[in-house]
Amino acid sequence: LLLSEIESLMANFVWNRGEASKIHWLAWSKLCKPCKEGGLGFRHLREFNIALLVKQAWKIALNPGGTLRSVLRHKYFPQSSFFAPGLGSFPSYTWRSVWGTQDLLVAGIRWKTGDGLSIQIFGQPWLPRPSTFQLIRWPISLLA
Repeated sequence: LLLSEIESLMANFVWNRGEASKIHWLAWSKLCKPCKEGGLGFRHLREFNIALLVKQAWKIALNPGGTLRSVLRHKYFPQSSFFAPGLGSFPSYTWRSVWGTQDLLVAGIRWKTGDGLSIQIFGQPWLPRPSTFQLIRWPISLLA
């Protein structure tokens, strides 16, 4: 709701040249297109906010020395990884916001197996979705 109001104020600022002219000649969605596509390059604030939250989630998940990660890890996931914990009881606004973007982050990342110590065999997907691989069932006679 707040982002919609801010976008409305931005649109009014763009179209108003005084008190007399208040006609919006183009929809806000068209103004938010890149300049190459005929827009003015404004951003949809909701999408931009989500992108920044996913960036913070990325830093928390992968930057072991970060201050924000240290604080959030101590409170919300002291014994597990960033991807394992739930929302918890009485979560802060920061944690709720960042935690809400985990699905987007997980959808966009790939990780290496490494030494295998942090892999949860039954809790993590092993093949990308949608799978481009076919599972092959070998005849039992070939395996024995």
